[in-house]
Amino acid sequence: MIRRINVGGSPNLGVSISATEKIAITPPNILDSMVDLITECLDVEVIKTPISGSNLTGALTCGNSNGFVVSKYTFDNELEKIREYGIEVERIPDKLTAVGNILLANDSGALVHPLISDKSVELISDVLDVEVQRGSIANYKITGSVANATNKGVLVHPAASEDELKAIEELFKTPADVGTVNNGTQLVGSCSVANSKGVMVGLNTTGPELARIEEAFGFLEGYL
Repeated sequence: MIRRINVGGSPNLGVSISATEKIAITPPNILDSMVDLITECLDVEVIKTPISGSNLTGALTCGNSNGFVVSKYTFDNELEKIREYGIEVERIPDKLTAVGNILLANDSGALVHPLISDKSVELISDVLDVEVQRGSIANYKITGSVANATNKGVLVHPAASEDELKAIEELFKTPADVGTVNNGTQLVGSCSVANSKGVMVGLNTTGPELARIEEAFGFLEGYL
């Protein structure tokens, strides 16, 4: 299922929402109607909590079916809120706190900012239970901002090279393709939320963009 929607008037869905095959983490002030839409589109349970006291939950978290990693400044009560749902979650120790921007992951692999420490790489590998590689996409080190990965496909910044797409496909064990959202926005990770069951993009996303998104994520259904 593909849906076009804004969150609080913003098309930057990936900044506010982090989703896996099982869970979506959202800000606590999100409307009930949006929770219903996330549940319907992604078929997940929704956890409403700030991260580090912020509503930018998508930018400060990243996870897969095995767990989540979050900003080092995440409060204890926020961690406990997530753990109440039986989810493993750990803080990464690095000063790079925008975990959702610097980490791209699915259930098979993770591509992280080149400056992430060895200690954080080890922690990410342990919590998410995947192979972790350092790298960049289209000369951007913010891998989670310029791509969105599910278990069925990876949507990537349009300037990514063929070699980068091949490397992404090998790491994430799924097809990858380039595209944009929101009528030309190239930061596709910051502006979309997806798993293997659905994808949400901003209201300004065009028909041709939706067709590329549908293909990249392996969806055969239509959009609304």
